[in-house]
Amino acid sequence: MSGMECENQTSLTEFVLTGFPYPENLKGPLFIFFLLVYLLTLLGNLLILLVVVSSPQLHKPMYWLLCYLSLLDMSVSSVIVPKVIAGFVEGGGVISFGGCVCQLFFFHFLGCTECFLYTVMAYDRFLAICKPLHYGTIMNRRTCLLLGVGTWIGGCLHSMMETTLIFRLPFGWRNQVNYIFCDIPAVLKLACANTSLNEKVTMIDVGMVATACFFLILTSYVCIVPAVMKICSVEGRQRAFSTCTAHLTVVVTYYVPLVFIYLRPGSQGALDGVVAVFYTSLAPLLNPIVYTLRNKDIKVALTRLSSRTSAF
Repeated sequence: MSGMECENQTSLTEFVLTGFPYPENLKGPLFIFFLLVYLLTLLGNLLILLVVVSSPQLHKPMYWLLCYLSLLDMSVSSVIVPKVIAGFVEGGGVISFGGCVCQLFFFHFLGCTECFLYTVMAYDRFLAICKPLHYGTIMNRRTCLLLGVGTWIGGCLHSMMETTLIFRLPFGWRNQVNYIFCDIPAVLKLACANTSLNEKVTMIDVGMVATACFFLILTSYVCIVPAVMKICSVEGRQRAFSTCTAHLTVVVTYYVPLVFIYLRPGSQGALDGVVAVFYTSLAPLLNPIVYTLRNKDIKVALTRLSSRTSAF
């Protein structure tokens, strides 16, 4: 930011989210598209929750973790997408300073928590496939609760540090966030101070969390794959591979945008916005679809639920 802008520091009360560039004639179709995506995201993830809760045969750690993932997906989508939809109506999304702080905090809180959750899900698959005789003893209700609470605490600490470091910086008169929501790279560009420390901390913090979690997930699957190949029955192997490929699919859809946005040098602005649309809007919709299509138990439970519903 220029010296003149720094001299004209003011107490900002709001930011303007400029979103991503699009032709004016696409405003209506984009509004409908994002509204449908958001509604389908809520519906799909609520359906997963309903199916698991209403099916006693699914009351297992794997499916409770899947419920947890559905809650996180709905929350991430609800933090970002409604404001994007409002931007199409208002011609630009205005968000208060406090709202921007909350949006950034909750996005990173939920996103980091989801990163830890994928690691816990990989650990659950490792125990179920590699140590089936000890699975029930190790992965009991208390362990699930502790792991769940641990992901929330880890996500909260990460987000508190990032949010505090950013919003302690002074801001000038510019308030246009060239992004679809208040995120670290976009907000830092408006700061009226040297942001090199923030950029380094963000890259190191996000990099360490992502790398550690990815390494643990990779280690789990290095053990899982040989164990699956030793399963005698074809059906058993297919069942194990089905649950693992579903998990790996959602891990890939999580990590690729994360690396692209936060861990690569430089920024391409509009392209980052397009990736953010997938990360915040489409990925939460895809997760329940992936698990429904790849998991036989959920498909059976969903059929039973549909039969009971139609009977009424």
